[in-house]
Amino acid sequence: MTLDQWAQLSNYLTGSAFAVLCVAFFCHVAEWLTARAKAPVAVAAGSGDVLPEDTDEAETDTPDRLVGVAVSLTVLGTLLLIGAAVTRGLATQRAPYGNMYEFGVTGTAIALSVYLVMVWRSKIQWMGGVVLAVCLFILAMSISTYTPAGPLVPALNTFWKYIHVTSIMTAAALFMVGAAASVLYLVKARAEERGSVGPVLERFPAAARIDQVAFRMNAVGFPLWTFGALISGPIWAHLAWGRYWGWDPKEVWALITWIVYAGYLHARVTAGWKGKRAAYLALVGFTTFIISYYIVNLFISGQHSYA
Repeated sequence: MTLDQWAQLSNYLTGSAFAVLCVAFFCHVAEWLTARAKAPVAVAAGSGDVLPEDTDEAETDTPDRLVGVAVSLTVLGTLLLIGAAVTRGLATQRAPYGNMYEFGVTGTAIALSVYLVMVWRSKIQWMGGVVLAVCLFILAMSISTYTPAGPLVPALNTFWKYIHVTSIMTAAALFMVGAAASVLYLVKARAEERGSVGPVLERFPAAARIDQVAFRMNAVGFPLWTFGALISGPIWAHLAWGRYWGWDPKEVWALITWIVYAGYLHARVTAGWKGKRAAYLALVGFTTFIISYYIVNLFISGQHSYA
């Protein structure tokens, strides 16, 4: 195949993945809409008859079947995204993260892979709807900044690009899943406080468990972000531009993201911050990442504007 054909195949796989993931997301939405609270078995006085609402097993199993379909479609969409990243790399003859479009496609594939591993290990498929919503948002932003396949800026073509960008993308994927868990925590915690947990939220674990999932994701992502943004990034900058740190807008916002997540972890470990305050702080951290990834690249000129 020619390089143009590889590029066209990559574009087709990206579009197909987006469509499949949209269907998976709507399966989760359908799961929420069809959720039914499982009431305890009730027996009519003086008889052995079970009340009608407890006999319709097909109705109560519908949400579970929808979750299974959604997870299967998410696996398919993730494989398509991985294929899109690989074929984009073949089209550009380099690693597929030289610009915002490639970063978004590859990063979303990593985020969904992290989520699916957690589904396999910890059964967190209850997070699927929110995780897919965040991933589709990132992927849509990336597609909106589509860049034709082409070579990397020559000054940046060193082996440090693999180390730096891979670390950043993996950390961002973990932050993305952590942010989804934080959103779910806030919704479930509020419902628990009001004593109005409906049939949809009953399908989610207790708020405390969701909070722990968010913490684990952010705790693993933080050292990767530290290495990628504050260690390998400056080394790459020195090789490309002759300086380790230049207070470029991208560098500044990467540092801000690091500070917010450092504060989040410090507050949890030393001050015992849990619950809402920690969740809000984690979401602030993810917002700073979005600003660094999208706003800075598109609206603030700097040496990182190409990416």
